[in-house]
Amino acid sequence: MKALSLIGLIIITYFNTANAQVVTLDYYFNHEVHKTASGKVERYHYMWDDAANTGFSKLGDIFKKNGAQLDTLAIAPTVDNLKKSNIYIIVDPDTKKESPNPNYIEQNNITEIAKWVHSGGVLLMLANDSANVELPHFNNLAAVFGMHFNDDLQNHVIDDKHFEDGAVYPINNPILKTAHKIFLKDVCSIGTRGNAVPALKNKNGATIMAITKYGKGMVMAVGDPWLYNEYVNGRLPADYENDKAADDVVKWLISNIPAKTAN
Repeated sequence: MKALSLIGLIIITYFNTANAQVVTLDYYFNHEVHKTASGKVERYHYMWDDAANTGFSKLGDIFKKNGAQLDTLAIAPTVDNLKKSNIYIIVDPDTKKESPNPNYIEQNNITEIAKWVHSGGVLLMLANDSANVELPHFNNLAAVFGMHFNDDLQNHVIDDKHFEDGAVYPINNPILKTAHKIFLKDVCSIGTRGNAVPALKNKNGATIMAITKYGKGMVMAVGDPWLYNEYVNGRLPADYENDKAADDVVKWLISNIPAKTAN
């Protein structure tokens, strides 16, 4: 019986792994580097395996809790190298101050990404305020989906004594179903046209999250990389629910994967 139970467990584990949705994090357009204390130049910021405040390890854990597998893409995206991915995340494309040789989002990249989304991919675009993200090329991609990251600064927070300036209160939000108070700091607003629609606005009425259907796929855009460790309740006051918001967003992204594209 024990042997049969073990075999059954292996089969179930294999089946679940083989059918898990694959979430691929871009390591190509965002490839920030810095020098360590020893003078070594290394990559950091927005990485699945980074457990510091700068990383995405908590978001990765939430994806895994919801049944997804994590992957990365360190080369330019194409329809072919994204074919095993169900969700593709591009966060905070590099400026020259962040990387000595940034990989800008060029027209050939846009063509490939758009084809992948149109065939059923789910794309998450996380920008930043214009001082910290390369917006011109990112906006060329966003424009395909009827979106535009504006060169402005919403929810500006001076210091930790002014957390409330970054507070957003989702009310009856179809995406953020369980989070009632969240934190987004120094965000750019998003313009929408065509099929793109606002999905979340701040207290000033500015759109800071937008979504659109594109072919068989779906796109979500947010004006900040807000779900990295520091702000998934890494150091937020207790009444903020970015951890719940992260789970809400993950569930929404996964729910928009067309059934036939699931691996």
